[in-house]
Amino acid sequence: MLGFLLSKPGAKTVPEGEVESRYYAMRMQALFGVFIGYVGYYLVRSNFTLSTPYLMKALQLTKTDIGLLSSAMLITYGISKGLMSSLADKCNPKYYMAFGLLLSSIVNFMLGFSTAYWMFVALVVVNGLVQGMGVGPSFITIANWFPRMQRGRTGAIWNISHNIGGGLVAPIATGAFAMFGAEHWQIASYTVPAVLALIIAAIVVFGGLGTPYNEGMPPLEKILKDEQKNALVSTKADHAPDNMTPFQIFVQYALKSKHVWYVSMFDAFVYLVRFGVITWLPIYLLQVKGFTKGQMGMAFAIFEWAAIPATLVAGVLTDKYLKGRRMPVAIGCLMVILGALFFYWSSNDLIVVTAAAGAIGAFIYVPQFLASVVTMEVVPSFAVGSAVGLRGFMSYIVGTTMGTALIGKLVDLYGWSAGFYTLLTGAVLAIVFGVLSHLGSLELEAKKQADLAKADTLDAGDVATAGARA
Repeated sequence: MLGFLLSKPGAKTVPEGEVESRYYAMRMQALFGVFIGYVGYYLVRSNFTLSTPYLMKALQLTKTDIGLLSSAMLITYGISKGLMSSLADKCNPKYYMAFGLLLSSIVNFMLGFSTAYWMFVALVVVNGLVQGMGVGPSFITIANWFPRMQRGRTGAIWNISHNIGGGLVAPIATGAFAMFGAEHWQIASYTVPAVLALIIAAIVVFGGLGTPYNEGMPPLEKILKDEQKNALVSTKADHAPDNMTPFQIFVQYALKSKHVWYVSMFDAFVYLVRFGVITWLPIYLLQVKGFTKGQMGMAFAIFEWAAIPATLVAGVLTDKYLKGRRMPVAIGCLMVILGALFFYWSSNDLIVVTAAAGAIGAFIYVPQFLASVVTMEVVPSFAVGSAVGLRGFMSYIVGTTMGTALIGKLVDLYGWSAGFYTLLTGAVLAIVFGVLSHLGSLELEAKKQADLAKADTLDAGDVATAGARA
C-alpha cells in the first residue's frame, strides 16, 4: 500500500487542556472534508451517463454497447466498495479519499481523449474501481468524530452530498456544452468535471481532517465521556491494530459478525426495492400507465428529491427520541413502502401513481441511510471500513442485480405482476432482516450495560479494599 496513505499519529499532540475546545470545530472540519469530497466523486461518476448520447453517435454504438459500458462500471463499483472500504481501515481517510478522487479525475481526462470502444470499456472499469475509495473514508470519519447519539443527523447531512453531487452534474454539463459546443462533447462531458474534481480533491487535503488519531487528538470515548456508555461497541484502541492486515480486520470484525450480516442483508433487499422501482419507473409509467414524458419526468424527480427532508427527519428522530436505535424507523418506512407499492401497481390515476412514486422515493432512502448508520455502530471504529465494504458489496452486487436484471427477466417472462411480487417480497425480507438487526442492537446494548455494571462493581471493590488497608 502506498505509504503516504497509511494512518499515522498526528505530528503534534493537542494539549489536554485544549482538546474539548478544539474538538467541536475539528469535527465540523472533518465532516466538511468528506461532504465536499463525496460531491466530487459524483461529478466524475454520474457524468458518464449524460455523455452516452454523444458517445453513441461518435462511435456508432448500439444501446447494447452502452448498456455493457454502464454495467461494467456498476459491477466494478460494487466490488470496489467492498475491497476499497476495507483497505481504508488502515489509512488516513482524508488522504485516501483525495487520492481516489485524483485517480478518478485522471481517468476522466483520459476519457476525454479516447477514440475507441475498448478504451472506454477499460477506463470505465478503472473508474468504477477507484470510485470505491470514496464511501469508506466518509463513514470512518463520521464514526471517529461523532458520538452515537449524533450520527443519525450527521449521517443525514452527509447523505445530502449524494443529491447535491448528482444534481450538479446536469447543470455543469449544460454550462460546459454552452461554452465549448457539442463538437467538443468530450471536453464538456469529461474534462470539465475532471478539473472540478481535482479542485475538490485539493480542498479535501487542505480543508478536511483525518481521524482524531491522525490529528493528535485522543479517541472519541476519551473526549466525550458519555460515549463510553452510549456506544454499542467500544475499544481501547484509537486506530487499527498494527499487527492486523486489512483482510484480517475484514474477516474478524465484518465477515464473522452476525450484526454486520443482518444489516448487509437488510440493505441488499432495500436496494432491490430502490433499483427495482427507479430503474423501471420510466418504462412502466410510459408503457403501462400511459404517462406522457413530462408526467413521467415529474414522477422521477419527485422520487429522487423527496428523500432529502425524509432522511433529515429520520436522522433527528432516531438521535433525539429513540436513543440511537435506527431500525424501528427503517421498518416503519418499509411498511409505508409496501402500501405505496400496492397503489403504484394497481392505480391508473395520475395523481395517485405520482404520489405513490414520491412516497416510495421519500421512504426508501431512509432505511438505506439508516443502514449505513447502523453499520458504523456494530463494529469498533477501526473496522468501520470493512463493515461498510461488506454491506456495499451485498447492496450493489446482490440487491442491485435483483432489482435490475432479475426483475427485467421476470417481467419479460411473466409480465409486470411478477416484477411487483418481487418488489413486495424484497420489502418483506428487508423488514425481517431489519427486525433481526434491531434485536442484535438490543443485544449489544444489554452486553454493554452488563460490562459497565461489572466495571463499576470492580472499581467499587478496589476503593473498598484501598480503604480497608488505610
